[in-house]
This record gives sequence, structure tokens and C-alpha cells, in this order.
Amino acid sequence: MSDTSREQQEDSRARMVEFWRRHDAMEARLSRPLTERMLDLARVSPRMHVLDVACGRGEPAVPAAHRVGPQGRVLGIDLVDGVLEIARERARREGLENISFQVADAEALQVGARTFDAATVRWGLMYMRAPERALASIHRALKPDGALVIASWVEPARVPWASLARQTLERYREVPPLPRADEPGVFRHADPAVLETALTRTGFSVVASEEWDVPVVEASDAHGLLTWIRQLGGPIVKLAGELPEPQQRAWEAEFLSELERRRTGDTLSLGGVTRLTLGTALAGGVG
Repeated sequence: MSDTSREQQEDSRARMVEFWRRHDAMEARLSRPLTERMLDLARVSPRMHVLDVACGRGEPAVPAAHRVGPQGRVLGIDLVDGVLEIARERARREGLENISFQVADAEALQVGARTFDAATVRWGLMYMRAPERALASIHRALKPDGALVIASWVEPARVPWASLARQTLERYREVPPLPRADEPGVFRHADPAVLETALTRTGFSVVASEEWDVPVVEASDAHGLLTWIRQLGGPIVKLAGELPEPQQRAWEAEFLSELERRRTGDTLSLGGVTRLTLGTALAGGVG
């Protein structure tokens, strides 16, 4: 990697960390019911050892630590130490001493074989270069019959936080197609068969699947949601910024109107449907 590419990557990560530090409390509050459901499906209870992969700011690692109690342990891993520091700060604020966080690559996980009773991956597997390698690593880390719960987004039409800006921008300029199912991206596992096949290949039995409608961001008006989307960044925001100024204003007005239609009471929210998939590690699996 060139020095310029490395600097760009570091700058992108720094912006991401700042974004999530700013919005952490809101996102954790809005998605808390989903987090609790993930822990319910994994049957997380006192004394258990839990692995949270791609845990970011500590979801669902921190709530899991409360569930397992002082006799249990939780390990959260992520590639970005900056977001893990947000999780560490939260764990300290909440007085948790049974949780730790480390920078680690899920695709080459070194945490000891058959160490954990359960594992969770919330909105992380779809971004990995080789999800099956990550699943194989998780399988090795789980005890036989250990539970794995994965949260992934469904098809774009039902995930407006990630698709609405694209949908409106397509009326003003050509937009590149979404990544394919074999490429990292929000909708990599929108087709449940893709994820279920990967789980089966890596030694898991697929036990259950269910859908949840989850708010991701809320604001008092549409401008607040637009600000959040711009801060989140990404290729669609960049493409919108390249429009001539009159078209930018027209796109923004149309997008704000689309957002305002989602008002319920005093607030506006934007989110999408998440699929929770529960798998069990087979004792004789290929993991």
C-alpha cells in the first residue's frame, strides 16, 4: 500500500470513529431491542463466555457482559481500535470488569478452540473480504452446539437508511450498481440463501431466521437525517456532491421531502429491516 493510500485509509477510519462517537448513544438506544433479541436467540445467560465479532462500539458485547455476570466473560473484537476505545469507555462507565476488547481479524481469529458458548455478529459479516473464513474461525472458537447469531440487512427496498439516497439520486445522474452478493457491502446477505449456504459450508446448522424493523437514526426534522447521511459518507454522498449546484439543490429538496414523509409524531426516523439468523456449531463440522 502506498503512503498516500495508507493516509487516506487512516483519515477515513478517523472520520468513521468520530462519526460513531457522536452518534453512539442514539444508535445504541434505537437498536437496543434488536441487541436484546440477538442475546435471547443465543440464550446468553450467567457464567457464559461470549464472543462478539466486529463489535465496533460494543454492540452487543456490552449488553452481553451484563447478562453473563461476574462469573462470565465477553470478548469483543474489531479491526479498528478507535471504535473499540468507544466500547472500552462505555464498559468502564457501566462498571463492567468481565469484558475485554482487542483488535483482531475475524478471518484469522486466534482465541483458542472451543472457548466460547455463544457468538454474535451484528452488521459486520457482510463487509468482510471472505465471510466463510470468518465463519470457520468462529466455528473453531465455539464449543460444540454453541450458538451463533448474525444480524444482516435484507433487500434494498426495505432498508431505506442505505437505499433512499441512492434511489432519489438515480433521478439526477447515473449511479453505479450495488456490489454483487460475492462482494463486501450492506446487502451482501440480503438473500438468506447466501448466508445460510455459507453457514452450512463452515460447520453450522441453521436453526432459525426472523426479521426485525430497526430504526438506525432519528431527528426532529428531515435536515437532521440528511446531516447524518452526509456525515456517514460513502459513494452516494460523494456522487451527489459532484452534481452541478442547481441539481444538487433539486436532489436535496426531493430527498428531504422523501424523508419528511416518514414522520411519526415529533420525530423522524430512518432504518430498515434486519434479518437475524441463528446457527448452531456442529461438533463434527468443517470449522
